[in-house]
Amino acid sequence: MSSMASSPVKIVLSPAEQVELEGRCRPSSQCRQRLRASIVLGAARGQPNQQIAEKLGVSRVTVRKWRARYAAERVAGLADRARCGRPPRFSPIEVAQVKEIACSDPDDKGLPLARWSVSEIARLSVNEHIVDQVSRATIGRWLNRDAIKPWQTRSWITPRDPDFATKAGAILDLYQRTWHGQPLQDDDYVISADEKPGIQALRRPRPGRGLLPGRARRVEFDYQRGGTLAYLAALDVAAGTITGITRPTTGIAPFGELVDAVMSQEPYRSAHRVFWIVDNGASHKPGWTQTRVSERWPNVIMVHTPVHASWLNQIEIYFSIVSRKALNGMSFTSIDALAQHITQFQTWYNTISHPFNWHWTRHQLNDYLTRLGLAA
Repeated sequence: MSSMASSPVKIVLSPAEQVELEGRCRPSSQCRQRLRASIVLGAARGQPNQQIAEKLGVSRVTVRKWRARYAAERVAGLADRARCGRPPRFSPIEVAQVKEIACSDPDDKGLPLARWSVSEIARLSVNEHIVDQVSRATIGRWLNRDAIKPWQTRSWITPRDPDFATKAGAILDLYQRTWHGQPLQDDDYVISADEKPGIQALRRPRPGRGLLPGRARRVEFDYQRGGTLAYLAALDVAAGTITGITRPTTGIAPFGELVDAVMSQEPYRSAHRVFWIVDNGASHKPGWTQTRVSERWPNVIMVHTPVHASWLNQIEIYFSIVSRKALNGMSFTSIDALAQHITQFQTWYNTISHPFNWHWTRHQLNDYLTRLGLAA
């Protein structure tokens, strides 16, 4: 058998080049850089191209390519060549104009649309001669880069309470354990309370189907109504624990029972002050509620949210958790079964609960009111 022919391209390395190439062969280096450095090191040891190719699992054409490049350009020759590629079809100005359409109101364009879709944006971009032609997928990529989603909407309500800043600020101060500019004492507590009315005991005629690869969990859409009940709950803001009761309906009496359920326990019964954050519902309207509760629990201070601002009340976060984790998709044979399930969830929740990581402070409130033009 004849010996392998040696390459006419000879490689001689300086000590510095030897160190550089060996460094590029480390496992942490890019795969293509390790391969190219290994080819050159093999060539420097006098190995023929065929032997290097067999050892590294590449073709002789690849070995010849990088051997020749290194001989001509040294280490710089191992870098990737610049690729021109296909020139962009759309200019940055065209892309920006299409995004401007997505951020505009369709009514401003004379279209009877509530919101944009990708198809409508593409059609208008062509009609207004911004581009000659563009696909929905292309516009979708452009919008995705800037997280622009004109087909999505979120509802909000402008503050209508003339004392919004004062009332909201007092609640946010309590979350920061401050009242009227003074820090709360160790035996002061903050309770966030409300009712979740009209929870339906839905009985589904067939059981759901479990989760499978590539298939979401399925829940029977049809159901039979089994009545409703109300869930009244109070959150200890600092501890994150819940005290709650279920009743057939909401009202002054059920809310009083919730207050008694909380205040009859320690440490609230003997606390210096217990601040109750509530909204303006009929069960605890401002004014008479403080008088009524104080007759039985003198250390209670009722703090009401501004009108249409129950989102400032942290108990609403807990009610959202109840809906998502305990109620959605469930089937109940009766009102009693629903009440028992809610009670069991509350007990379980208190074993893993922790305070909500509330970040909205007076600083964010002032920025919010400034954006709305409502700052003092």
